[in-house]
Parts: sequence; C-alpha cells; structure tokens
Amino acid sequence: MKRAVLISPLVLAACGPGVPTAEDFIPDYRGVETQLLDGDLVQFNVSMTKAQSAVDVERYAECAAAQYTLIRGYGFARHLRTNVSEEGGVWSADAVYTISPTLPRGSRTLDAEVVAADCAETGIPTV
Repeated sequence: MKRAVLISPLVLAACGPGVPTAEDFIPDYRGVETQLLDGDLVQFNVSMTKAQSAVDVERYAECAAAQYTLIRGYGFARHLRTNVSEEGGVWSADAVYTISPTLPRGSRTLDAEVVAADCAETGIPTV
C-alpha cells in the first residue's frame, strides 16, 4: 500500500534562501564624492546598498549636501536635480544643489543645520 507523504511548508522554506534578518535592512552607506561645479553649484555622487527605495539614496545625497553646505560656511541649499540608479543591489545618486548664505528662492530648499541634525539623529552619514 502506498502512503501519501505530506511535506510541511516549514521544511520547504528551509530549502530556500534564508529568512531575512534585521541586518538585511540596515543600509550600507558606501561614500560620497563631492565636486564643486561652479561657485555655489555642487554635485554629490553617493552610493549605498540595502536601500529600500530610491528615497533612501536621495535622502543620503540630501544629508551630504546639508553637511557640505555647513562646512563651506553657508546655511542653505536648493535642490536642482537628483538622478538615481540601481544595479546589482548598489544604489547610486547624482545630485546637484546650489548652496547659499541666505534662503534661496524656490520650493526645494533646505535649512542645512536642520537637515544635518536630522541626518545625525537618524544615523545617515554626511560628508
């Protein structure tokens, strides 16, 4: 007599990739390259792994811009553009900001001191 064999879903799960752990979701910030393009125009190239979305890498670039603005003795920056890409699990962003001592015109401005403090509080590294 033949018996039917039931395989538990837990046994099948053990055969596949491991269950994600908390460490699988901790971003790995791979660094910032800064290039002064012209006077107050600055480009930031950042890369990271374990980003959950493009927003994470955009935020990393914003944090770099905020700290750089403070290092240069300015208080504000205005976001011009950010290009994000992902290849093989490595996320990259190329962001361009203008920096200035006073609040610039535009809707995408940031107070560098406030943003840099928030980045430090949330563990996002800066320049």
